[in-house]
Amino acid sequence: MLRVVVVVAVLVVFVYGLIDVIRTDARQTKGISKPAWIVVQVVLPVIGAVLWFLIGRPKGTGPAPSKYRQPVAPDDDPEFLRNLELRRRNQAEADRLKKLKDELDAKEHKLDDGTGDARGGNSSGDAGTDEVK
Repeated sequence: MLRVVVVVAVLVVFVYGLIDVIRTDARQTKGISKPAWIVVQVVLPVIGAVLWFLIGRPKGTGPAPSKYRQPVAPDDDPEFLRNLELRRRNQAEADRLKKLKDELDAKEHKLDDGTGDARGGNSSGDAGTDEVK
């Protein structure tokens, strides 16, 4: 049982140290270059990990921060809400313009139906006078 615990502990230290070396920025490694640290980790698993944590790892840093943005619920994402509001405004404006166009078309249709009376047709034949008779 003790052998299993030791083997698991060695494996955990090795894997954690190797992943930490891989995720660390190459410009921040201390002592030797990042590829050399990876080789040391692979060749000397436990000693390499201990050396990495004591010498090579940049000070004052925890595990390397994730470069990937965590998924956010849509109602918590400000960009999603901004886009939603923009789409709502665009849809409202499109509906308003469609309504105005329909009203204009209806008025034009009404004017076209009554072309004789609505377009300046004068029953008395005095075209161009503004006199009252």
